[in-house]
Amino acid sequence: MTNQRLRKVVIAGGGTAGWMTAAALGRFLKDGYTQVTLVESEEIGTVGVGESTIPQIKIFNRMLGLDELEFVRRTKATFKLGIDFVDWKTIGHRYHHPFGPYGVDMEGVSFHAYWLRQKAMGEAADLGDYSLQAVASAQGKFMRANNQPNSPLGKIDHAYHIDAGLYARFLRGYAEERGVRRQEGRIVDVHQRAEDGFIEAVTLQGGERVEGDLFIDCSGFRGLLIEQTLKTGFEDWSHWLLNDRAVAVPCALGGSTNPVTRATARPAGWQWRIPLQHRLGNGYAYSSAHISEDEATAYLLANLDGEPLRDPFTLRFTAGRRKKSWNKNVVAIGLSAGFMEPLESQSIHLIQVGISRLLAMFPDRRFEQPDIDRYNRVMQFDYETIRDFLILHFHATRRNDTPYWDYLREMPIPDYLADKMAVFKSYGRVFRENEELFTDTSWFAVMIGQGIEPRGHDPMADVMSDHQLRANMDNIRGVIAKSAQVMPDHMTFIAENCAAV
Repeated sequence: MTNQRLRKVVIAGGGTAGWMTAAALGRFLKDGYTQVTLVESEEIGTVGVGESTIPQIKIFNRMLGLDELEFVRRTKATFKLGIDFVDWKTIGHRYHHPFGPYGVDMEGVSFHAYWLRQKAMGEAADLGDYSLQAVASAQGKFMRANNQPNSPLGKIDHAYHIDAGLYARFLRGYAEERGVRRQEGRIVDVHQRAEDGFIEAVTLQGGERVEGDLFIDCSGFRGLLIEQTLKTGFEDWSHWLLNDRAVAVPCALGGSTNPVTRATARPAGWQWRIPLQHRLGNGYAYSSAHISEDEATAYLLANLDGEPLRDPFTLRFTAGRRKKSWNKNVVAIGLSAGFMEPLESQSIHLIQVGISRLLAMFPDRRFEQPDIDRYNRVMQFDYETIRDFLILHFHATRRNDTPYWDYLREMPIPDYLADKMAVFKSYGRVFRENEELFTDTSWFAVMIGQGIEPRGHDPMADVMSDHQLRANMDNIRGVIAKSAQVMPDHMTFIAENCAAV
């Protein structure tokens, strides 16, 4: 058999998506397997509004062999234990979506069922009291898991708030050390093979021709290769996810530096607040059909905890995904593949998933269609299940103060989400389907937080006596409270271990 391995891989675009992809390919396509070239232009800015991550990014960083504390130092990051949701169910209401489970399962029955049973008895404490991440983030505490057996301190899960631009710069150095070649220049022309439409080269503004076997489109919303060239098509989800704009601005540090992202519902969208070591990241994701850009910008600037560090900038987008993430010899990763909005910090994760799926299905020059089809199926599942989790936040609300929330509360929803909600409303059960991103804990946290009330609880939880239930629940709550007490202050931990230089 002739050697069909890829000789040249071309990444079109830099930023977080491009350099995450380049770093991963540089890590695994080593020893001269193939040449990886990233083409980017300094003239083209990056989006860079997403600075909040979820715990899965630790898997990606470990895959690259990055030292965690060095990564935090180089990206001026802070740690993140979950997300605080303010004013989503009703104005004045607040709940926490933690990383990691609530309590512990008992006798083979989910802790969620026992909490619902005790709640029906009128004796349950706040759900967040049974989560170490929720308690610690509220107190401004943080530490990494210490591997202590049979203790919540041994199971702490966390993510990061990062400066996305610094992360891309950090990964650029990593990738170039491993043989990735960076080519400066704006792509002005794309060349396709006449016989099958596969892309064979791109031409840069200076006239240089860059040839490749596999092209990875990290060109952002425009989808230079996947859409402008291959006309792949786009699934528009804006009838479920109304937000189509985001105005963002960094500001000076002020207020809380607790290890938590804050998402505050606003009249026509929601506002994020992300603490880093050197500044706060802020933005207002909104629907342009319900508020103007000037109004949204004024609203954001009036609700900052520090002085703005630059002029606000607005990002325009349509919620949805490409009909195919992989078309011919082009794989779209990042914004070129799709975007829903920044809620639940899933944008960088979808970059990571796109990369890991590509590595698992890495092609040779034959580009076998069954492998491409499988990649597209699993990416579609990833996007759609994340989409439905996001829709849950907007749909399950009691707010009726603006037309924006009225529409979201009453709109029809996808069947998958409708089924999840129906099952939950019966006995409070949540099931994680296949390999969907968000766990049963995440679904439970948001459904309870948004005010969905099950008609009952899992009958298996009734096997335990009332006395034993009270004792077990009090013990879990007490252990979590004591564990939080021994954790250091979040910013003290950073100052002593990974302060940015």
